[in-house]
Amino acid sequence: MSIELEPWVREILRCPVTGATLVDGTGPGGEPELHSTDPERPLAYPVRDGIPVLLESDAREL
Repeated sequence: MSIELEPWVREILRCPVTGATLVDGTGPGGEPELHSTDPERPLAYPVRDGIPVLLESDAREL
């Protein structure tokens, strides 16, 4: 599932915890997420109503 973000937005979005690049992912229930590419602390951030929620408190570990 691809998240609709402008290319320039996708280019600047980073994990707020590790600074790693974020890629499209899918949550356990099939919902869209952004996944951090950090190999030591991979996190998943929810996307609600098409808006990435990049809060550490809302992230889950992968």
